Amino acid sequence: MAEDRVAFIIAGVQKGGTTALFDYLDEEPGLSLSRGKEVHFFDDAALDWAQPDYGAYHAAFAPFDGRPRGEATPAYLYWPGSLERIRAYNPAMKLIVMLRDPVERAWSHWKMEYARGAETEPFAWCVRQGRQRLFDAEPWGFHREFSYVERGFYGEQVAALLGLFPREQLLLLRASDLRRDPAAVLAEVRRFLGLPPGPAPSAREANVGREMDYGSALTAADVAHLRGVYARDAERLADLTGLRFA
Repeated sequence: MAEDRVAFIIAGVQKGGTTALFDYLDEEPGLSLSRGKEVHFFDDAALDWAQPDYGAYHAAFAPFDGRPRGEATPAYLYWPGSLERIRAYNPAMKLIVMLRDPVERAWSHWKMEYARGAETEPFAWCVRQGRQRLFDAEPWGFHREFSYVERGFYGEQVAALLGLFPREQLLLLRASDLRRDPAAVLAEVRRFLGLPPGPAPSAREANVGREMDYGSALTAADVAHLRGVYARDAERLADLTGLRFA
């Protein structure tokens, strides 16, 4: 039955405050969230997408009880094919996208991969020569770990999203706003999801970078380089949404 389908997804972006938002929404009595934060259903290319087993997806949730169900897998905005599969599953899906300054996001992403041992190269190399590694990846041009720069092309990704879903089904939020004023952001999310007003939440942080020697730093040269890389895409994002960073 279509009415038992998942109603909303926090679809992006990685290292953009999605865990904090998921934790806030998990306390909303009017919602039923997935048992774990990241379900990674629609970005799984190994599934039979000619005849997808949505029962396997629904198994990540409690049995349907009439409340809107939702999950948060920030890879969906970036990973090829994910948004098209979401539309095929539920054309009425509401999508929440948390955006963070793309330079800050890239640096935070690199620190995460370096801390867990997936990355061994310095940040400066990774966001310059290291981008060539994606051309040896499968699918071509995409990578789960090394996509520090590529995940920050928000204009391109939001344009693809708006090509599949009407604007009224999309809510764009800033990670910095959630940190600064979680009550205002949660009120906006409640309105978007059709929930009644609720109490102001207590501020929280999630997935804060580990304290360690990274052997690398975010330099002014790195920031200037990435601002140049993102310049055209940043204008595209501003044209589409009015949002700008730094």
